[in-house]
Amino acid sequence: MLKRIPAHWLIMLGLVLGIVFGFGFSALNGKQLVVDWVKPFGTLFINLLKMIAVPLIIVSLIKGISDMKDISRLSKIGLRTLAIFILTTAVAVTIGLVVVNTLNPGKSFSQETRDQLMLGFADKANAKIEAAAAQKTQGPLQPLVDMVPDNFFNASSENRNMLQVIFFVLLLGVGLVLIPEEKAKPVKAFFDGLNEVIMKMVDLIMKTAPVGVFALMAALVVESPGLDLFKGLLSYALCVLIGLAILVLGFYPLLVRVFAGKSYQFFMKGMAPAQLVAFSTSSSAATLPVTMERVVDHLGVDEEVASFVLPIGATVNMDGTALYQAVAAVFIAQAFGIALDFGDQVNIVITATLASIGTAAVPGAGMVMLVIVLGAIGVPEAGLALIFAIDRPLDMSRTIANVTSDATVSMIVAKSLGMLGTPKQEASNPG
Repeated sequence: MLKRIPAHWLIMLGLVLGIVFGFGFSALNGKQLVVDWVKPFGTLFINLLKMIAVPLIIVSLIKGISDMKDISRLSKIGLRTLAIFILTTAVAVTIGLVVVNTLNPGKSFSQETRDQLMLGFADKANAKIEAAAAQKTQGPLQPLVDMVPDNFFNASSENRNMLQVIFFVLLLGVGLVLIPEEKAKPVKAFFDGLNEVIMKMVDLIMKTAPVGVFALMAALVVESPGLDLFKGLLSYALCVLIGLAILVLGFYPLLVRVFAGKSYQFFMKGMAPAQLVAFSTSSSAATLPVTMERVVDHLGVDEEVASFVLPIGATVNMDGTALYQAVAAVFIAQAFGIALDFGDQVNIVITATLASIGTAAVPGAGMVMLVIVLGAIGVPEAGLALIFAIDRPLDMSRTIANVTSDATVSMIVAKSLGMLGTPKQEASNPG
């Protein structure tokens, strides 16, 4: 019976049951029981996804690049991908600014609530400020230095170093293309076979997704701060969610319809399981195995394109994070009574777009980048404390936008190259 139920419905069922379970045990003062006996299953699920993320990036990128057999083809895909990434991120920031300037959530923020949040989350805010300060002391070319690993094995042992892994793998893939075909053939055959094995591992891990999502949501509910505290932040959260909804439900499907020729229903149905996993894990990197499977098997993107676009997208394309940074920056400025002129707003677009590219694809990393955005427009970085209480659920929501954007860009690039075809699932089930 369960085999006949689509994956996204099973995951949605796990999500809803997890929320109900969490609220039920919160009412019964059973927080510790959930933390001790339920949350570990959610942690195991995230660890499984993170475990497979780096191997998946390595083999899929190498396979994708080596299949091209032409460096000019690689540059063509790369330039189109990066151009669309920057465009969608800039649009995301602009949408966030329009929404927050229209609703003005910070102006309704009471002094009492502001003082309560500043006091309760001062330590966490200071930690993020210190992390951002350490980045500011680095030279202008430090990002280039950080991109090149001094030890590939050290880089691949930490998901935060995804860009270093991608750099090494890109070089390896290019090397395979440039050497004689007969010498590259055994290496390519090895990675082709390994790619099949890892994709099968992804299928096995996804069978545990409903249980993992259930555990993650139950733990989130019992560990959340009190609802009274959230009421003061509801207008801010609403701005972020409205902006994300415009992106995920409007902007991306429109791009897919116009530039890839696929319907709204086709796109949203294909991406639903990946979006739900993204919501529960708050990590684009952890969701990458699922995104890859959905984009190739259910959206019809050629594996050559998906293997290149998606791993890079999970590392540098953070539309949801960029939108949130724009909303949060203006919200904090409004809460402090600081007026932002047009130049400040343009500065937010530029800074948030560039900062999102350097944001690690892991939960909470956007907070560090937000400090940089606040500093760029002269807003006190300590205002970060105002939004900590509600950041976790918003982090979950903006990860949905991040992975949906990656899928959108992969479809557009594939269509432009004539590499968007019939999904594998439809091809294997023609009836």
